[in-house]
Amino acid sequence: MKESTRAYAALIEKYTKENFKKCLREPSGYLKYKFIVPGSFYSDDLWDWDSWLTDLALRKVASNEEIADYEKGCVLNFLEQIDEQGRMPIYIRPNLVPRPRPDEEKNIHKPCLAQHALFIVEQTGESEWLREKFSDIERYITWYDTNCYHESGLYFWLNDYAIGVDNDPCTFYRPPHSSASIYLNCMMFCELEAIGKLWRIFGDGEKAVAYEQKAQALKDAIQEHCWDERDGFFYNVDINLLPVDLTQRLHSGCPRHWCTLIQRIGVWAGFMALWAGIATPEQAERIVREHYCNEKTFNAPYGVRTLSKMEKMYAIIKSGNPSCWLGPIWGISNYMVFDGLRKYGYVEEAAELAEKTIELLGRDLEESGELHEYYHPETGEGIINPGFQNWNLLSLNMAEWLENINKTEE
Repeated sequence: MKESTRAYAALIEKYTKENFKKCLREPSGYLKYKFIVPGSFYSDDLWDWDSWLTDLALRKVASNEEIADYEKGCVLNFLEQIDEQGRMPIYIRPNLVPRPRPDEEKNIHKPCLAQHALFIVEQTGESEWLREKFSDIERYITWYDTNCYHESGLYFWLNDYAIGVDNDPCTFYRPPHSSASIYLNCMMFCELEAIGKLWRIFGDGEKAVAYEQKAQALKDAIQEHCWDERDGFFYNVDINLLPVDLTQRLHSGCPRHWCTLIQRIGVWAGFMALWAGIATPEQAERIVREHYCNEKTFNAPYGVRTLSKMEKMYAIIKSGNPSCWLGPIWGISNYMVFDGLRKYGYVEEAAELAEKTIELLGRDLEESGELHEYYHPETGEGIINPGFQNWNLLSLNMAEWLENINKTEE
């Protein structure tokens, strides 16, 4: 690790130790349990994947006694608000649970609750706090199966409402039920695996096997429909196709035999196939060499552009609602790409991305005293929402890995 990187890692660690309690909240209104917030503009809100990923970072500085009740509360607060159909809100405020109307289609909590619950169980060694509510986690997965499952074996977004990667052009302003997102499907694959592991902890091997088989089927579908051999990358796919009607004379002689169309748009989420462990070693090699290492597309001075610089939609814009994912550097996308590189043994590339991320965030702390929500890929300038802690703190996990790699090499 470079000396400058080590110094910035120490600064981030010091900042986190001094400020992590700013992410912790006591029960209030609809939030009946303690919980974790992203900070900044979202200072009183419980958000789905934000609380999980922030927790992964806070565990590096907070003791079990300091944080266990808050992380369990994140899961329990969401389960408290599940409805009879299995819908869970994406976020909760003390005075607001944004529920859809009975006739309204609205995306729900992203598939990461079981992953968060499993992480907490593994960290604390305790699972009984979850047992009584665990069937509710199955219920929200069943909602996805009923409402967001396509004949291809992939899952799709209902619309572009609060998908997490807000204005990803593969979903943003697209017709309802049209986007089988690689981001969504990688998250769901890991969620199904996590539920299987939790069922094993609860002693039900039969249910565990069922979820393992379900995860494998999804992995097969992602391989079949999202991998593009021509480009060597995983893409979102379009499922907004007209039905096959053999009574139509113009179609009857050669009806379509495909049920998806690849959207060849370079979105960072294609790297999530590494994070989720879905890519084969051969696919990983192409993803890394042809895409991660390409400075004309994703590889930027401060990390991974969230949209390839070659795309016509590429833009670095200061925006909220939607937040901008059209190229800016986000701490979470840098982390997930790093984690995928690490898992597949691309140590040099993972170390490079970890160092870029730590130096980016460390400089921000040094210059402004705070962290921002996202950054300019060429200059490293913080673009919006100073005081945003959240998944930026995963740079601590990167720093710890770098130190361990250095010790191994010594």
